[in-house]
Amino acid sequence: MSIKSWIRTAAFAAACVFAQTAFASGWGALSDPGDVRSMGDTPKIDIRSAEAFAEGHIPGAINAPYGLWRGPKENPGRVPDEATLQTLLQSLGLEHGGDVLIIHEGKNATDFGAAARVYWTLKSAGFESLSILNGGHNAWVADGGKLETGAVTPASSDIEIRFSDTWMIDREGVGDVVAGNSEAVLIDARPLDFFTGDKKHGAATEAGTLETALNIVHSTWFGAGSPVLDAQSTDIEMIRKVAAENAGAPLVSFCNTGHWAATNWFAASELAGIEGVKLYPESMVGWTLLGGAVVNGEG
Repeated sequence: MSIKSWIRTAAFAAACVFAQTAFASGWGALSDPGDVRSMGDTPKIDIRSAEAFAEGHIPGAINAPYGLWRGPKENPGRVPDEATLQTLLQSLGLEHGGDVLIIHEGKNATDFGAAARVYWTLKSAGFESLSILNGGHNAWVADGGKLETGAVTPASSDIEIRFSDTWMIDREGVGDVVAGNSEAVLIDARPLDFFTGDKKHGAATEAGTLETALNIVHSTWFGAGSPVLDAQSTDIEMIRKVAAENAGAPLVSFCNTGHWAATNWFAASELAGIEGVKLYPESMVGWTLLGGAVVNGEG
């Protein structure tokens, strides 16, 4: 079922108070360039490529390209194992208990998914105070922010992590939902042509979506053509209504490789404040690689 069809018959409140912490001045799930200027020595993790970072970056930012947070080419949504992730976090000098800012390029809505996926990974690794620079590096530049060049090498930390599954569902869990053995609301974050089975990711073995899935495209949360997340109150109320109408069944966000899906997870969990929202990190690539059944979604 397409969420557009669902919306046409749903009645939701027009006057919704948006999650104030998301856009308030100071620390929140989203920050703006003005907030960054007041962050001082807060760790700033720049997930752009090493080449882009070398051309100029926000002063003090540490480079950790997005690929370090992802799986192999044949299954990019796979979560790195705990030892690999722990070594990465140690090399970045990160410690539990502090703030962390995540900086992406800020090209478009798709690019935001990289920051959201890293945010989800860090939250699952025990970090409680995280923020994404809304609009990314490009927003900083557009706001007149100064750049610096050269490597930034922090002192290594001795952080130890245990990756939590609080905000994650694996293939077995999804299989139980599809088989009707457990309840969840499956939400496909991909554009409509993927949902209907007219297009597939190059690493997926089949086109289509998961049975019973709704389609809430990841770009819903952005203005037309904008890289800045600017969710309207009706968007937030829509996802809250989906959760409320399925009380007790967690929302599960998926896409091709857990990238676009991370944006829907972020909006539902961190902006709308819905408890227990889960990401299926390997998504349709991982699902189809192991022979999972697919259906064609309805536009």
